[in-house]
Amino acid sequence: MTSRREFVATAAALLAACRRNGGNAPAAGSEELGPLERELNIYNWSDYIAPEVIPGFEKEFGVRVTYDTYESSEEMVARLQAGASGYDLVVPTTYAVTALTETGLLARLSPRYLANLSNVAPVFRGLAHDPANAYAVPWLWGMTGIAWRTDLIADAPESWSVFLGGTQAGKMTMLDDMRDVIGAFLRYRGHSINSVDPAELEAAKRDAIQAKAHLKAYLSAPVKGQLIAGDVWLAQLWNGDAAQARKEQPALAWMLPEEGSTLWIDSLVVPKSAPHPRAAHEFINYTLRPAIAAAISAATGYGSPNQAAMPLIESPVPYPSPNELARLEIQKDLGRASEAWDRVWTEIKSA
Repeated sequence: MTSRREFVATAAALLAACRRNGGNAPAAGSEELGPLERELNIYNWSDYIAPEVIPGFEKEFGVRVTYDTYESSEEMVARLQAGASGYDLVVPTTYAVTALTETGLLARLSPRYLANLSNVAPVFRGLAHDPANAYAVPWLWGMTGIAWRTDLIADAPESWSVFLGGTQAGKMTMLDDMRDVIGAFLRYRGHSINSVDPAELEAAKRDAIQAKAHLKAYLSAPVKGQLIAGDVWLAQLWNGDAAQARKEQPALAWMLPEEGSTLWIDSLVVPKSAPHPRAAHEFINYTLRPAIAAAISAATGYGSPNQAAMPLIESPVPYPSPNELARLEIQKDLGRASEAWDRVWTEIKSA
């Protein structure tokens, strides 16, 4: 486990590769958003908030919140790009922020309503998906790895290759997430999770199809219950979801494969079509309070980018060690190569 200072120093090299110039540039303008609206519509990942946050916000601000959930970035982005309106806040990961920004779907933030922005740790600012800190406010961060039942599997997994063998056939799952599944097999072959090389993608596809023959299913959040019950013994899973499941099943463990994997940062953003932008900003600022940010991290099991919240978390998610950081990558927007990835994913799912 590393200290926050060690993490910031070590992560600088990793995150610098994902920065563009302007990392310390001021955030967006301070346009007037008008009076506080009485409604707020949020679209977030499932199991990704502390239960007391929404009721607390509603009570303090007199705003009624409608809260919808999704299971993948692709699902959320596709819905917004297809013209879905009415959402005031969504929580995309890094590459999805880029996609939404470049297609003109996000509104620039108004810092005059975000007095608590200074609580965000410097290492989570000025990244490539939002170099001027103009569109996104970090929500939580985490890693993709392997969770397994230590009481049902004798030997701890070490590599993504565990999915290629039949030892646990029918008792394994991988995430229903294109970037994580293909990315895992790209890393297994020593390639970047952001590769757009046709030969490398073809090799990842072959590995994924071989793995699929041994899988019970592709599952994201719902797999937690199956791990707890013992219906699934081993799963590709995000570290926070594994931490959530461990509260009910102490025999559950999680690890980062030796080949490496994904370090991701999810952020709050305001769609340009948001009907209640002032309420959206008030909610962002509310969740930037140290006590609220600490509650969200503690409830979800994911890391908090809010440096002021860290001392308030009883068991904070430890920052990655230098060894782990050397094996982690941040997902980037694939641009035109997204079509090739979509095709590969379709072929994997239909095999």
